[in-house]
Amino acid sequence: MLLNPTFFKLNKVPLLWALACLFCYFAFAYNLIRTDYIKLIALYSVLFFIFYKLVGLIKNHSSFLIWLAFIFRAVFLFSIPNLSQDFYRFIWDGRMILEGYNPYMFTVESFININKFPVSQAQELYNGMGELNASHFTNYPPLNQFFFALAALFAGKSILGSVVVMRLLIIAADFGTLYFGKKLLGELNISTSNIWWYILNPFIIIELTGNLHFEGVMIFFLVLSLYLLQRGKWQFAAIILALSISVKLIPLIFLPLFLQWFLNRNSSAKSSINNTNIRAIFPHKIGLFGFKKLIIFYSIIGLFTLLLFLPFYSEVFVTNYSQSVGLWFGKFEFNASLYYLARAIGYLFRGYNEIAIIGKIIPIVVFLFVLAISLFKNNKTTLSLISSMLLALSFYYFTATTVHPWYVATLLMLSIFTNYKFPLVWSFAIILSYIAYSNSSNSENLWIITIEYLIVYTALAWDIFKNKKAMKIIS
Repeated sequence: MLLNPTFFKLNKVPLLWALACLFCYFAFAYNLIRTDYIKLIALYSVLFFIFYKLVGLIKNHSSFLIWLAFIFRAVFLFSIPNLSQDFYRFIWDGRMILEGYNPYMFTVESFININKFPVSQAQELYNGMGELNASHFTNYPPLNQFFFALAALFAGKSILGSVVVMRLLIIAADFGTLYFGKKLLGELNISTSNIWWYILNPFIIIELTGNLHFEGVMIFFLVLSLYLLQRGKWQFAAIILALSISVKLIPLIFLPLFLQWFLNRNSSAKSSINNTNIRAIFPHKIGLFGFKKLIIFYSIIGLFTLLLFLPFYSEVFVTNYSQSVGLWFGKFEFNASLYYLARAIGYLFRGYNEIAIIGKIIPIVVFLFVLAISLFKNNKTTLSLISSMLLALSFYYFTATTVHPWYVATLLMLSIFTNYKFPLVWSFAIILSYIAYSNSSNSENLWIITIEYLIVYTALAWDIFKNKKAMKIIS
């Protein structure tokens, strides 16, 4: 199709847009440093504009768009990530595993401080990841560690070689998401062209393929799990969801939301729970068989997740891992919204940063919110389940102390199955958070953060208004 002269003749404008996009991606991959925020935002804005125009013009030309998705990603193949240092820790962890070390047991700093170099290019990796990353225990779940080890296996003495291996894994995951995402959209009677708002989004290409964030792999397993669930293969869906959790822990937040989806799967009209309190919450019939399936579903997820962690288990593993994960609630601050308001109130009344207290309250508030929509929001269908996932994860990010840009990838994926567009808007606005790296101290400009979230919350308010208006018209 791409070599067909007629295709060239009829699609001159999209092809010119695609060519311009290709040049911008090349500049982004090989001629950009994150401290040059003017160039960063300018390139990103141009890429986002072209992406929006391309999807609007040729969203039904699947073959052409698939080729573009691959070519745009291939541009980054031999580049070193320029917006994130995390990949140095990925390489360190993978090489530690091949050397027979448990990466959860040691900080990088504990070796460097005694001039011990357990892996190839240890000093270079330490310098690359920075003191902050090197000073805490790894927080990457076991399946992620497996991918890091693969990179070490195939490129144990080359940083660029390790980057290429990990990048190929992430690209493969993106195309898996493309395949099963389109299938799930079709199953839910939603236009399959929606998938391009994720796959061709420069935010996804840059943050996942470019900067090597494994959210892309986690999202692939999540989408595959939802597809299997929609097809009624819930046992396999549970196994795949465990794999998703074992790449990134984020899908744990979704577990309570499966409650109504399963409890509404009745084995027969006669099987129901005769508990008046439960029936008061769920006025419809609750299948006993569905309840049993729910327990089995959770058990499978728990069992497979534990099995994946088992090779790394030791007496101090839980302490080290929980300490590392806890940093995201009690120590780290970046690109937050509601948390920064709470922090400002704390400064006003107490005179110092209350993150230690606020960080403990946030998980409780998020849990109660997720529990509430699990009990009271209608999650009987896969579509409504995905909508609740989007709502739950959005609430978590709106209250979190740390929201790195790549976190929004999951929201963007979930949004293509709904009428909500604010994650798409956020995938553009979040580039503003990188302005924090324009100074040596990496300090944030709160006016910039305010602009970012004003854009996001305005888009969210517009989504809510439109959805309510649509519901009124339908009713």
